[in-house]
Amino acid sequence: MLSVPLALSTDASAAVQLGPLAILGVLYERRARALAQAGDPVPAGRRACFYGGFVVIAVALIWLGASSRELLWVQTIEQLLLGDVAALLIVLGLTAPLLAPVIRIALFERLRVLSHPAIALLAWAIDVYAWHLPVLYQAALRYSGIGVLEHAMLFGLGLNMWMCLLGPLPKPGWFGDMGRLIYIVAARVAGAVLGNIFLWSNTIFYPDVLTGQARFHLSPLADQSIAGAIMLVEDTLITLGLFWWLFMRSTREREERRQLLEFASARGLELSTARAARAVASGRGAELRRRLEARLEEGERASERIRAPSGANQSM
Repeated sequence: MLSVPLALSTDASAAVQLGPLAILGVLYERRARALAQAGDPVPAGRRACFYGGFVVIAVALIWLGASSRELLWVQTIEQLLLGDVAALLIVLGLTAPLLAPVIRIALFERLRVLSHPAIALLAWAIDVYAWHLPVLYQAALRYSGIGVLEHAMLFGLGLNMWMCLLGPLPKPGWFGDMGRLIYIVAARVAGAVLGNIFLWSNTIFYPDVLTGQARFHLSPLADQSIAGAIMLVEDTLITLGLFWWLFMRSTREREERRQLLEFASARGLELSTARAARAVASGRGAELRRRLEARLEEGERASERIRAPSGANQSM
C-alpha cells in the first residue's frame, strides 16, 4: 500500500506563494463582514468552501512540497490539489456581492474576455499539457522560481475554468444546460487523456530529476503509472460530482422558472419565459420575484389613488 512521504517544506517559495493568499483571505473576510452588516451575509457553507480551499493549498505546498520533487505521483497529487480541488473550493466560496468591488476595477473588466467559457477551457487545457512537457516539468522541479510560476498558472487558470462553470459572474446566453454539459465533458476528457498517457505509456517522460524513486523502491514506469491512475480517479470523481450538480441545478432552475411564470401570470404581470430563464440562470430569480412584487404593490397603490378622488366626489 502506498503511503504519501510527507515532509514539511522549508523552501522559501512556499512562503512566497502563501503570502498573497493570506492577504486575499483577509480581504475576503473584511468584505464578508461588511456584507453581513449590510444585511447580505455570505452563507456559512460558501465561507467554509473558501477557507477549505486555503487549507488544501497549504497541504499541497507545505506537506507535499518537498516530496513532490522526488516522486511523480506525489507531484501529481500536488498539482491536482492546486489546479482542481483548491480552485474549485475557492470558486464555490464566491458570490456576486463579494466580487462586486473587484469587478468595478478597470483592469479586471478588461480581463473579462478570459472568462468566456471557450477561452477559459482552452487556456486551462493548454496550461495543464504544457506544464507536463518534459522540458517545462523538469525545469519547474529544478528551479524554484519556475515552480512558483507553474503553481500560479495551474491555480489561476484552474480558478478561471471553474469560475466559468460555477462562479457568480454572468454567463453567455448559449451557456445553458447543454453548454455546461459539453464544457464538463470536454474538460474531463482532456484530463482523462493525459491520465491515460501516463498510465499506459512505456516511455519514461522525466528521467533526469525525480530521484526519490530508487529510495522508495519504485521504478520510474511504476511511479508514472501510479500518477496516471491518480489523475483518472480524481477525474472520474469530479466528473460524477459535476454531472450530479448539473442535474440538480437543471431541476431546481426549471422549478424556479415555473414558479416565477405562474406568479406573474396569476397576478396579470408581464414576464417572458426568456427573462425568467435569464434571471434564474444568473442566480437572480429571487431578485426578479421581489421586483415583480414591488411592481404589483405599486400598481395597487396607483389604483387606490385613482379610486380615492372618485369616492370623495360621491360623498359630496
